[in-house]
Amino acid sequence: MTFILVTNDDGINSQGLISLYNSMKNLGEACIVAPDRERSAVSHSLTMHRPLRVEKLGEQVYSINGTPTDCVAIGVNKILPEKPAFVVSGINKGANLGDDITYSGTVSAAIESTIMGIPAFAVSLVIKKKLESPLYFDTASRIAVEIGKYILKNSLPYDTLLNINVPNLHISNIKGIKFTRQGKRIYDEAIHETFDPNGEKYYWIGGGNPYWEHGEDTDIQAVQDNYVSITPVHLDLTNYQALKFLKDRLSFDV
Repeated sequence: MTFILVTNDDGINSQGLISLYNSMKNLGEACIVAPDRERSAVSHSLTMHRPLRVEKLGEQVYSINGTPTDCVAIGVNKILPEKPAFVVSGINKGANLGDDITYSGTVSAAIESTIMGIPAFAVSLVIKKKLESPLYFDTASRIAVEIGKYILKNSLPYDTLLNINVPNLHISNIKGIKFTRQGKRIYDEAIHETFDPNGEKYYWIGGGNPYWEHGEDTDIQAVQDNYVSITPVHLDLTNYQALKFLKDRLSFDV
């Protein structure tokens, strides 16, 4: 039997998670192992300072009081009866583009799976406005099914996951698919300084104005143009050009 592990960082009650889970049932025995609450922007965090508890909420549906990384680690090693064919994380309510993937719990779940030698991909719905409606999770789910079919037949390159961003559009309005590189996105004025009622200063991280690197082959540009962006992400972070440069030019005695 083909097992598929479905997780996310938006929490067990996320509409995107349910949509993804239902679509994965068309490919195999889908099982949800997801955080019991929202765990956005926790990056590749593994809980080691307290015990974790698993709650079974239904047939093949489990929640864990931990991070997306915890969910994959425990799901693969303790909950599923055998190693899954692949792990899919999402559907995130919001984009994971450019440098955002370094913070993303959604992408980090796929990273953990890839570290374990299991093919994985992350799926995010690109929402341009905070209260944007409707949300086309069904569009992202259809893309996820096609990616899942490919993985079941061909797997993925070694040490590589797919980061997929889908414009929040009806499937008929999607222009196509582009294979992209990770873009560069930064936020201006993302740290807010204010005061509590007692006059004590505190800071709130979030929001800000995004600025991105322009380039036709970037993930950011693809979704701006209403294409699905598929970015292969390699876990080896070594900068090989810099490695060669340093070997050739830097030497000192110790």
